[in-house]
Amino acid sequence: MILDNRHLDIVLSDSIDDYPEGIVVPVDKPYRWTSADVIRKLKYCACRHFHKKNLKVGHAGTLDPLATGVLLVCIGKATRQAEEFQRHEKEYVAGVAFGATTPSYDLEKEIDARYPTEGVSEDALKAVLPSFIGIQEQVAPLFSAKSVDGVRAYELARKEWKKMKSGDAAEFDHSVADLLSKQMIEIREMELLRFWPEGVPSKQYETSEEDGRNLRINVTDNSQLHLPQADIRVVCSKGTYVRALARDLGEALGSGAHLASLRRTRTGGFRVEDALSVDAAVRILTR
Repeated sequence: MILDNRHLDIVLSDSIDDYPEGIVVPVDKPYRWTSADVIRKLKYCACRHFHKKNLKVGHAGTLDPLATGVLLVCIGKATRQAEEFQRHEKEYVAGVAFGATTPSYDLEKEIDARYPTEGVSEDALKAVLPSFIGIQEQVAPLFSAKSVDGVRAYELARKEWKKMKSGDAAEFDHSVADLLSKQMIEIREMELLRFWPEGVPSKQYETSEEDGRNLRINVTDNSQLHLPQADIRVVCSKGTYVRALARDLGEALGSGAHLASLRRTRTGGFRVEDALSVDAAVRILTR
């Protein structure tokens, strides 16, 4: 069963056995929630609703804490489909800020280096985007769950971050990411939606779902730097790191770059306009 915003008034049976294929809930993940935060909240509600202590609840494709958009939550036997859902192509709208990098290539970490932006313009972006279309190798960001000789990449990243913050290193050593194996991905579409040569005002991601917001997630506000920023629509294969794509776009324009925002607008046939808010999903599961 697919439980989306067309089912806001549905009353679910209290027996999970009445849903032999399980339940798939496309959720619009809020800003500053981890994917695990969403699962934790919905699993608690689902277990109570269906009177199960160990009901299987999982997601199909992690979203970074500072990303929003479609997160597929699978309940019961639908968890068997999670791997299949993860193989579906994804669509994102990425806000890419040029002229600076961060160790995580998003706003979770502070800027570690500044770069010239003379080569960054709307025309230059339109010219370079076609070169990213197709099957290619990609190196994941060091702040990721990839492994290096059995060690998670983010553990290596944290060591480099501590060195920089303590003064033992002048800057974050991005070259450590070269230890990661390259992964084959496919970028199927890229489209420049908007370009702001002087940057955009600080975005406030207001949400009524404050109780679940993970305040341990750091957010850096770089709006006062007025970095050039572009909103880019990306359609890509499983395993694509849009943070790494932002990094590579910066390099292609002779600059540095990081994500200022990221929204997953589609996973396969599941679109964000049909997704439930966390609050709406909770209301259905507690009815």
